[in-house]
Amino acid sequence: MANILAVGAHPDDVELGMGATIAKLARLGHKVSLLDLTDGEPTPCGSKEKRRQESQRSAEILGVEERITLDLPNRDLEDTVLARNELAIHIRRIRPEIIFCHFWEDRHPDHLAASKLTEAAVFYGKLVKSEISGEPWEVSKIYYFYAIHLRSNINPSFIVDVSQDFHKKLLALKSYKSQFIENEKNAFVFDYLKNQAQYFGYLIKRDYAEPFVSREGIGINDIRDLI
Repeated sequence: MANILAVGAHPDDVELGMGATIAKLARLGHKVSLLDLTDGEPTPCGSKEKRRQESQRSAEILGVEERITLDLPNRDLEDTVLARNELAIHIRRIRPEIIFCHFWEDRHPDHLAASKLTEAAVFYGKLVKSEISGEPWEVSKIYYFYAIHLRSNINPSFIVDVSQDFHKKLLALKSYKSQFIENEKNAFVFDYLKNQAQYFGYLIKRDYAEPFVSREGIGINDIRDLI
């Protein structure tokens, strides 16, 4: 089974982009960990403690092994050497074969920084003779999820059938009451995500699906892996 780490800029980003895929991977027996680079605060209806409780509840619903929240600055996230080192420490500790992170095109500055920061931390994590604690670790693959603030066409590298687990994504996101229920202007997100998942499901003849991008080619061992 695979060891997988999903990295988001804020609590709820990973759920928005790939919550159903996370639930599916966990259900299939893979080890899945989540890491939020910031605590997501301040927001109109949230607080640090409220967001922490919401994110942990969401992780429980999705069935993940561990959720970590770093103390990097929300709204001012940057790809710095210090931030790279901090994330690289967790990469070395968790030792994932696969990392998921933000797509590299976005309107949100934190999402852009998170994508660059994760790529750099993956590189730092494998360096020998460094001051980063832990044994060097080389991640095999980086894939990118969509949780973007751009209204643009999505051209995925692969699409995951999440028909059996999509309800868990919505249930996990409902844990974030401060973001999507108490903040009524964001209530549209549930219908939006359902419509989006149905569209990508339609493309692969399934009920619901989530799209992903890879900068590199993707190989398979068996043609039956394709649906």
